[in-house]
Amino acid sequence: MRLLEQRGELLRVTTPVSRELEITEIADRMVKQGGPALLFENVTGSDYPVAIGLLGTKERVALALGVDDLDGLAEKVRNLIDLSGGGSKLGLLSNVTKLRDAMNLPPRRVRSAPAQEVVWRGDEVDLSKIPVLKCWPLDGGPFVTLPLVITKDPETGERNMGMYRVQVMSRNTTGMHWQRHKTGTKHLEKARKLGQKLEVAVAIGGDPALIYAATAPLPPVPGLDEFALAGYLRGQRYPVARGITVDLDVPANAEFVLEGYVDPSEDWVMEGPFGDHTGFYTLPDLYPHFHVTAVTMRRNPVYPATIVGRPPMEDAYLIEASERLFLPAAQLIIPEIVDYHMPPAGVAHNLVFVSIKKSYPGQAYKVANGLFGLGQMMFAKVIVVLDEDVKVTDFDAVWREVTRKAVPGRDTLTTRGPIDVLDHSSRGWGYGGKLIIDATTKRPEEVGSAASSRPDQAGDTVAPQAFTPRAAHDLPTFDGVLAQRQTPDGYWLVALHKTRAGQARELAAVFAAHPAAQGIRHLLICDDQTDVNDLQDVWWTILNNIDAERDVWVQGELLAWDGAQKLPEEGFVREWPPKIVMDQGVVDRVERLWNVYGLPESLR
Repeated sequence: MRLLEQRGELLRVTTPVSRELEITEIADRMVKQGGPALLFENVTGSDYPVAIGLLGTKERVALALGVDDLDGLAEKVRNLIDLSGGGSKLGLLSNVTKLRDAMNLPPRRVRSAPAQEVVWRGDEVDLSKIPVLKCWPLDGGPFVTLPLVITKDPETGERNMGMYRVQVMSRNTTGMHWQRHKTGTKHLEKARKLGQKLEVAVAIGGDPALIYAATAPLPPVPGLDEFALAGYLRGQRYPVARGITVDLDVPANAEFVLEGYVDPSEDWVMEGPFGDHTGFYTLPDLYPHFHVTAVTMRRNPVYPATIVGRPPMEDAYLIEASERLFLPAAQLIIPEIVDYHMPPAGVAHNLVFVSIKKSYPGQAYKVANGLFGLGQMMFAKVIVVLDEDVKVTDFDAVWREVTRKAVPGRDTLTTRGPIDVLDHSSRGWGYGGKLIIDATTKRPEEVGSAASSRPDQAGDTVAPQAFTPRAAHDLPTFDGVLAQRQTPDGYWLVALHKTRAGQARELAAVFAAHPAAQGIRHLLICDDQTDVNDLQDVWWTILNNIDAERDVWVQGELLAWDGAQKLPEEGFVREWPPKIVMDQGVVDRVERLWNVYGLPESLR
């Protein structure tokens, strides 16, 4: 915070603000415009200030992790895993520095910790005194949004730290949002089988390297945990202290630590709704109940928070840090990978762009299927594979390549696998369809239909060299279409007010047969809240609202994507969640007080 303030990247707000929605509305405007971090010094109902947006740009994330830019993270890991030398004495000596870095990984126990300068025990515990934010209007309550949740395997003693949202339920209890794939769930299940409670600590704040590490998709390597990753990034062993009421190591430099337990014999509690990182609300569901036995803190703590929701948000830059950090490991396993990127519109797991050095037919599918098997990449929904000269961070350039080099049907492939449990559109909870798009330059064996071994002599480029999109008034009408437009790249974007089963498929059949479809390669059907003039909004909606196996199909010469809401009459049995929208009264209040807060007019 001190460093950001020195650089003019942190603003103090002394005007009283509410932890319920008001801070969210201000912070949301800031992060979407690349504005500074904020320190709210006067939060109504709490003695503690709130810091938000500390990692709100990729430059600030790099600064927090001690590198000049995020590519520096990849270089650090590449240097560590490349223990080369060929066996000579000189070669072996060249690895000493790298091995010394690796030895910094285990944390070190300290006797005195700033995080334990103040201690609340028993009846002293009152979570309402901590300025936990209610972020969005339909949220089920206040949520800790940067929690470092620490548990220990009851059998092996191996530590885990993860970032799982924490809903405050009462003065001394919270929900514990452990999803089925998470390590915390596995630890709780082991505790249940052993007939014992699971000790838990929730650290809030401290070293940004550890906050980042809690979000990183670490591989299951013995001895490698989040403390070790933070220690490696810092170049020194991470300081930890033993908990006051739990036998767990907690970050010695945290701002707050909640200590307690989850009893696996207890009934789970209803948690949520929560305005989630997908930009939609996660609906209420049953999750474990965390009992807080003690709260420890610094003498003058600052409560750090983030907000998640409609992208781009602060979490996009943490995701980008993980991309850079784990690129060398991905390349070690799949060496033809040149680069990869998870754009904000895909909210991490919904969309992956990967460029490769291609040397044989079918290699794009080999790489995509390999990625589906790498850790949390198993949740990826759409993977687009590109030639090595395509810049994967150029969103528009990637989709141009798709229309140029990917024939619907010939160069698209659907499969199935695990899906993030927060995905509301999949065919089942945590299970659904996936799509691979091969947008690489085709080899002769890849051109033509699967029914014939004879190549199609039409060549590789699929989009017309000169396609002129039609004006909206020249496009066909259809029941429920509120807005539509075509792009020069061959995309047809439609906002549909859906009122009946099968409406999107009927629309696709009509539009694909219309003369206006000539030169179009993708028909993107969105819900009625989508701005067809905003390509990021279109893809964000599409990717959230499809199960690729059910909702993406070849219609005539184009690929149709049904990103409209699914209805019970179509066999969709789960409740469809709303998009996150801020309460208009809060928006008006922030607009009215913007100058009173002392915030820049240019970021209003």
